[in-house]
Amino acid sequence: MINIFERTSLIRSGSITTEELNDAYGKGACECPSPNEQMLLVFSQERPFDLVELEQLLISVGWSQRPMRKVRSALDHSLLKVGLWKHDQRFPRLIGFARCTGDGVLEATVWDVAVNPIYQGLGLGKQLMDYVNKSLKDIGITRITLFADPGVVAFYLSQGWVLEPKGHRCAFWYAN
Repeated sequence: MINIFERTSLIRSGSITTEELNDAYGKGACECPSPNEQMLLVFSQERPFDLVELEQLLISVGWSQRPMRKVRSALDHSLLKVGLWKHDQRFPRLIGFARCTGDGVLEATVWDVAVNPIYQGLGLGKQLMDYVNKSLKDIGITRITLFADPGVVAFYLSQGWVLEPKGHRCAFWYAN
């Protein structure tokens, strides 16, 4: 069985060459299995984010607007940031996003995960999380934690995430 998340690209015949994939999305980009054979989806850790497009994606899932300079800084300081792109030769569209922070050695926390509502319910959120988990494990991360809003906890539980393992409690402080 082929592992879809290997760092080599998997290309449907005639859709896009490996060279075109790397040129458009950066080294290590790989195809995301699509629910529609006519739609090519790509995971990329290297393609730069257009902050306006990212903001539109995040607002589409109900998040409040964030100052763009802070978003840029957060991206710059992230351990991992992944875009899920709907391929178009002239204008790829960002339809999914995930961002993690961490020490780069032992631990990472997944903070921001979003899939455009038009593409929700197709298994793309699960595939995005599988890609994130594999990418973190590939760099040696042994503990992955997740911060999720109450409305999406069931989504993560269905993927095997454990809510407060062994009864340990977490604490968060939000500055006003």
